[in-house]
Amino acid sequence: MTESSTEIRIESAAVTDRGLNERRPLNEDSLLNDVERHIFAVADGVGGAEAGEVASKTAIEVLERAFHQHNEGDDPEDLMEIAIQRANASIYKQSREQPKYSMMATTIVALHLDGLRATIGHVGDSRLYRFTPDGRLQRETDDHSVVEEEVRAGRMTAEQAVNHPSRNVISRAIGAESAVEVDLKTIEIEPGTIFLLCSDGITRHIPDEELAFVLRQASSLDDACAEMKKLCFERGAEDNLTAVVIRSGQSAAQTAGDTGTFDDDATLLSARSPADDAQTIAASNAVAQPALRRPFGDGGTSPENAPTATSQTVYGSQSVETKSASPLSPVVKKRGGGAGRGLATLLLIAAASALAFYGGMLYQQKQNPPDATASTASPTNAPVPSTSPATENAELSYERKRRAVDLSPAAEVSRMAADTNNQPLNSSDPEFLYLYGRALLLTGKNQEAVGAFEKSIQLINENTTARNGQLKIDARLATVAAHLRSDDAPRAREAAKALDEVIHAGDGAAQPNALPSPAVSPL
Repeated sequence: MTESSTEIRIESAAVTDRGLNERRPLNEDSLLNDVERHIFAVADGVGGAEAGEVASKTAIEVLERAFHQHNEGDDPEDLMEIAIQRANASIYKQSREQPKYSMMATTIVALHLDGLRATIGHVGDSRLYRFTPDGRLQRETDDHSVVEEEVRAGRMTAEQAVNHPSRNVISRAIGAESAVEVDLKTIEIEPGTIFLLCSDGITRHIPDEELAFVLRQASSLDDACAEMKKLCFERGAEDNLTAVVIRSGQSAAQTAGDTGTFDDDATLLSARSPADDAQTIAASNAVAQPALRRPFGDGGTSPENAPTATSQTVYGSQSVETKSASPLSPVVKKRGGGAGRGLATLLLIAAASALAFYGGMLYQQKQNPPDATASTASPTNAPVPSTSPATENAELSYERKRRAVDLSPAAEVSRMAADTNNQPLNSSDPEFLYLYGRALLLTGKNQEAVGAFEKSIQLINENTTARNGQLKIDARLATVAAHLRSDDAPRAREAAKALDEVIHAGDGAAQPNALPSPAVSPL
């Protein structure tokens, strides 16, 4: 029996913006974020500024009305099918009766939640992703576009699709014809599952593996939305962009100690096999494939009038809405530049094996956590992990500090500077220096961060312990990230080589049993 929807906590946040393209003066995207009725949707209108806006709003309004007026016991999948078909008929009729709407149509992706059952409806190339509590991102929709269908049929490679002349053409849309085929499915989900519904204004700039990173690292649903918008703007925001993020229920870990945030102990390397990590590294260094453009005209509200991101939490029938918080800035590689692509190839050669090996150790430890009551075999001459109360307290203290840095990096930079009489780099504590560098990196002070990481590594080399060995790998990883963000290819390559040498030399934490905790995560 599926748990009743009234017993499941549902939270959501949304963001929409017209983007930076001056040829799109209006926002043709529309969204539905109805936590009370558990229905969510994103529609991306096409056919010119006014026409696209009308089409997307019509689709959203028809869907919202259907779930507002439905009878108890109605099947959500049937209801979604009927609503989308009605929207199709309405938009098609308007396009035939009014010349200015003759080319209008819209995509739609919709989600309905009933307890731990999710119903998904989809037409076009707007997408729905499912992010599981163990940190895996699964795309639940297939783009209805000419090149994507050719790729799925095996007649075109993904590389060919990137620059194909028909890459802009969607093959299915609401209102384009008198009838439309709707992709529908219902799936069972786990408590704590997160859904992302978004238009191609998001996915053309942020590839899947980076979306997973944003969802994994953001401290709240609002922050995830804000970070996606920030990344799109950094990369040109060529199209209207819209995202709705929903979390249904809580995972077991959240229930045990709910902080009201994502599980920020999850890392880019956790909950995956070594092979998965190697694939992720290769994918993250590849050139991002742009999402498909429309065959129609341009088109929403100006930036100053664009809706702000909002979040909602519902318990039963009561909802609370809050304004969006400021975004975090997880360390992600910017894409699109020629130097970045060359650097990607170099780093793939220099560091992929090291990162995959390191990820494998974290994965192994996650699957086989150390048992304090049992003796565990350790490699010859490898340090045995301590489980003393002092060690455990030190790890908990470190985690609290790291979370504070990730949540408020600018404030932590100021605090740590003040605590050291504005001379933080004179500290003799490698952990302090690593966290200070991490905070600097998250605030965009890349070169200053490198200085802190290098000083931390220098101190670690003077006092190598199992705990410091783990910290050294974290600092090496963060150094690579800092040089990446500075577009400094030679130094990034050197840092990647140094990381490889640390890991394969068996330095301290390079042995799985020496890792203090999988929660001690590199940037």
